[in-house]
Amino acid sequence: MRADLHTHSAASDGTQSPAELVGAAAAAGLDVVAVTDHDTTAGWDEAAAAAVAHGVALVRGTEISTLSGWVSVHLLSYLHDPAEPALAAELEQTRRSRLGRARAMVDLLSRDLPITWDDVRAQAVGAVSVGRPHIADALVAAGVVPDRDTAFAHLLRAGGPYFVPHHAPSTAAAVRLVRAAGGVPVLAHPGADARGRTIPDEVFDELAAEGLAGIEVDHRDHTPAQRDRLRAIAARLDLLVTGSSDFHGTGKANRLGENLTDAHVVAAIEERGRLGVVRA
Repeated sequence: MRADLHTHSAASDGTQSPAELVGAAAAAGLDVVAVTDHDTTAGWDEAAAAAVAHGVALVRGTEISTLSGWVSVHLLSYLHDPAEPALAAELEQTRRSRLGRARAMVDLLSRDLPITWDDVRAQAVGAVSVGRPHIADALVAAGVVPDRDTAFAHLLRAGGPYFVPHHAPSTAAAVRLVRAAGGVPVLAHPGADARGRTIPDEVFDELAAEGLAGIEVDHRDHTPAQRDRLRAIAARLDLLVTGSSDFHGTGKANRLGENLTDAHVVAAIEERGRLGVVRA
């Protein structure tokens, strides 16, 4: 089984519609794909219909923005009930805050660079969750930077002169919300230190006590040393180990299926989640 459990569609910051993303997963030879857009489930229905049409199994998920202290942490939630009110309200609050943050950052950027809010809106057509990637795409379109990675490394970096924070729940609170909604919470790329500060080892213990189910270990932003460290933490805490591409379409160099999740882990996630995996 070839399973990629972390991808993004245009419902957040990917460049393909949910249906196009699932079609691309089938073309890439995947048997299972998870659509995990940032702080939204808006692409689930379209992705589910495409999964049935293409014969690919779909794990419905969301990548939730959280904070552990002052460290930004992304939490993947698999197979939760999208109608569970507490989690749905938290995601809505985060999306609203993301939108306000994006507008505030564009206001700052526009003082020095040729970018407007209309430019960003043009890059975010169809997106329910608007964020820094759309600003990066507008900067690329304006010829300010060559690609998203350059924009994030300089103009959009956390702590930079144009950076504005947004609301996010604590990671521990998000784990509890996901569990209450019947979801399976897995930390996304927690060792990606090139993105900024990462959580120390003791935080994994705290999150496991709250109900954390797994760690995304095999990810392009993890060095071999980080993968070894995270695999050891997962073994010590009896957590699931996942691998994935974090695919965003043409927005990033990541490629579907470049890291994979074992079949027994996919089965464990389905067994623990409230929703089933969508199959043809």
